[in-house]
Amino acid sequence: MIATWVRMVSSLFVGASCLAAPVGRMDEAGKFWHFPAMSQSPIPSWNLYGEDSPFPDLLHIERIVDRAAGLDWRIAPHRHLHLHQVFLLTGGGGRLSFDGVAHELVPPVLVNLPRGVVHGFAFAAGTEGFVMTLPAADFPELFGPEAETAAALARAWAGPVPEGVAAGFAAIAAAHEGQGAFRRLRLRAAALDLGCAVAEAIGAPEAAPEVADPRMARFEALIRRELASGWQLVDFARELGLSERHLRRLCRAATGLSAHAYLEGVRLREACRLLAYTRMQVQEVGFALGFEDPAYFGRVFARVTGLSPGAYRARLEG
Repeated sequence: MIATWVRMVSSLFVGASCLAAPVGRMDEAGKFWHFPAMSQSPIPSWNLYGEDSPFPDLLHIERIVDRAAGLDWRIAPHRHLHLHQVFLLTGGGGRLSFDGVAHELVPPVLVNLPRGVVHGFAFAAGTEGFVMTLPAADFPELFGPEAETAAALARAWAGPVPEGVAAGFAAIAAAHEGQGAFRRLRLRAAALDLGCAVAEAIGAPEAAPEVADPRMARFEALIRRELASGWQLVDFARELGLSERHLRRLCRAATGLSAHAYLEGVRLREACRLLAYTRMQVQEVGFALGFEDPAYFGRVFARVTGLSPGAYRARLEG
């Protein structure tokens, strides 16, 4: 039900772009493919491609045919600000491009796409495999600053499929569809195991990956720290040692979003999480996120998701 709902809700984010390299040829200069949208308008930032819905489940996994067939097997350049994706192609193939360089993908192939990397696909019709999507903030063991796997997983990469990885994807897909005891714990354990296998396949980076502006990480950390305080942009800017205007420019350059939209997005994602995973009353969720007026919280939530908080929770439980 949650997987279906992730496809249905309207989006929190709009923003910026990228694509991948061929197995065995990652160090070669690839061909540059022109995407008109890249020069004419901002490349979107999605939660899942074509959607900017809240992400209430622990993770998302689906077959590539289910994601790409309805899009004529082409996924235009886009990026995910908070989501990490791993693709397994077992049949078919196509082109993947990240950082503007496109390469052929010949299955079996494993693809690692960190959050913030602009990427796009042109799959061969009938391509088989899986895509797993992880909210990075929910897996600090893999992506946190102290994680042993963080440096490897921060690389956009395509390469051979290690032994056992295909079985790992299949196990996660089966657990994701199930509703048995310890579902979340089993999913988490399987995702951590697969993440370690992917990091091991990638190996240590030859050079330190390009680091995003650290002020954006501090901005998001402050938003999460002050969820209940009702801070406005001016408060965050002051804490960061910036003018409000500078913070707006920084956020737009880093994410393609206005600072207000970014702030609202972080708060509303947390609202979705609390509604999905706790039994807090709707007004308690609003208070926890700094909304003093429950009615106003309900209006903001409905404007973003298309549903009232109560209807959103009921839909997840349906």
